[in-house]
Amino acid sequence: MAAPVTERTDTPWGDTVLVEFDEGIAWVSLNRPAKRNAMNPALNDEMVATLDALEADPRCRALVLTGAGEAFSAGMDLKEYFREVDESGDPAVQIRVRRASAEWQWKRLANWSKPTIAMVNGWCFGGAFTPLVACDLAISAEDAQYGLSEINWGIPPGGVVSRALAATVPQRDALYFIMTGEPFDGRRAAEMRLVNEAVPAERLRERTRELAAKLAAMNPAVLRAAKVGYKLAQEMPWEQAEDYLYAKLEQSQFLDASHGREKGMTQFLDDKTYRPGLGAYSSDA
Repeated sequence: MAAPVTERTDTPWGDTVLVEFDEGIAWVSLNRPAKRNAMNPALNDEMVATLDALEADPRCRALVLTGAGEAFSAGMDLKEYFREVDESGDPAVQIRVRRASAEWQWKRLANWSKPTIAMVNGWCFGGAFTPLVACDLAISAEDAQYGLSEINWGIPPGGVVSRALAATVPQRDALYFIMTGEPFDGRRAAEMRLVNEAVPAERLRERTRELAAKLAAMNPAVLRAAKVGYKLAQEMPWEQAEDYLYAKLEQSQFLDASHGREKGMTQFLDDKTYRPGLGAYSSDA
């Protein structure tokens, strides 16, 4: 297997964000390791542009979000995102900075057209919980450190962090860590379902790549319909969800140029070459 190549020329990434392509997987790294990848306005702007570019890039069929160095992200950059913006005294600056932050961290990432995986390789604090939860799936190193330490500074969690926790973690666990500010590790994150699983640090990239490669090989039209359908239907009444999900099913059939539904049914009903639960149907048949 060829080594991943970092692209820098004529791309929107390269300063605070790095991208490597590896057999259909785009490894996207927040790249401020000296600041534990704290998210400042420049990084937020670059991530908005990066997600835009990768959505149309055929080299990316699945995206892995991680951090350079020993951290996933320490959250928002207190100096550049908060103090300097506040000191500007310009409401328009604050609005623009907050808009870019929200734009990539949950609005685009949560509804991105391709599968996304957060690979938590180290520190994950505060505002970093938002893009973590916005990714479809998450794999963590067992010794990665998590924390919602805002309460210790006399403030509640910022942005939509509390909403992100409410979407993934049971109330007792969420309130315990919000109200105490105590840190926890990747094992505990997996126990309370903040992440899908936690693995030893030396296996983190291997396990994440295995999962990303599986998603990258799946039917993209159907995969998008399945994930978006779930995310939106969970907020709907049952009758509305039924109508919406049938519409997504029909939309996926229209958009699927490979006619995966017909192939899968033929292989199961006629050829007897596909057994559900034991693997995906062959799209080449």
